[in-house]
Amino acid sequence: VQLQASGGGLVQAGESLRLSCAASGRAFSNYAVGWFRQAPGKEREFVAADTWSGINTYYADSVKGRFTISRVNAKNTVYLQMNSLKPEDTAVYYCAADRTIAVPSITPRTYDYWGQGTEVTVSS
Repeated sequence: VQLQASGGGLVQAGESLRLSCAASGRAFSNYAVGWFRQAPGKEREFVAADTWSGINTYYADSVKGRFTISRVNAKNTVYLQMNSLKPEDTAVYYCAADRTIAVPSITPRTYDYWGQGTEVTVSS
């Protein structure tokens, strides 16, 4: 499966963005999806994840209550709604997918497929 992340941009603190992760090649309904981010000079960190049904989700403490992961399998797309953005949310955001994950996974190496990343910049 090929993943294409989009929706990043430059916003001010407190504003919102919605990232999209579109899949091609195979039905997304069979894949769990995770969102990760990497800020300059820092390691890639977990943001949010779900499973193929979209029912089970998990969030990093730093984004809990502000970010929401959701999916429309009929559109082969997973979304990351980001509200109340903070400057510390500035990073390149990546989506990842895997067909074997039964519960939301926070570990990057769990995922076999990765998108190219979309940049989010939050100004103060």
